[in-house]
Amino acid sequence: MIHLNKVVGVVTVRLILGFIFFMQGFGKVFSIGVENVYNADFFYGTFKDLLPEFLIYATAYYTSYIELLAGFLLVLGLKTNYALYALASVLIIVTFGHGLAEPIWDLSHVMYRTILLVTLLIVPKEWDKFSMDTIIRKYMNKSKNLTE
Repeated sequence: MIHLNKVVGVVTVRLILGFIFFMQGFGKVFSIGVENVYNADFFYGTFKDLLPEFLIYATAYYTSYIELLAGFLLVLGLKTNYALYALASVLIIVTFGHGLAEPIWDLSHVMYRTILLVTLLIVPKEWDKFSMDTIIRKYMNKSKNLTE
């Protein structure tokens, strides 16, 4: 039997990280609009002399939609590993982008997200009892046992 604190700890970390990214992506996609994110000083204004325009454009769209979709998947606990891998790529892109724009910058908003993300990657999946992945896994095992 898995200790309740481990189960509650994992679901708390997953939900917090999921909502952080989901709400950030939601704001970029639906409230601000990805075109406005792209045209903001930080994206195009900062990188126009450093990177090709298509790369800046792709990055604005990629990070916005991955934050939205992968954050939503984390909240549901569905395809959790894939969502975490995608969000890790966003954090790497953001770290590179901030470092390129300003060599000495505040890492705090990246670091705590990275710590939460890595925590979810390394804890045993069995601890995440309240997720769609667990429900699907139980259903698949049950139906597999019935057919044997």
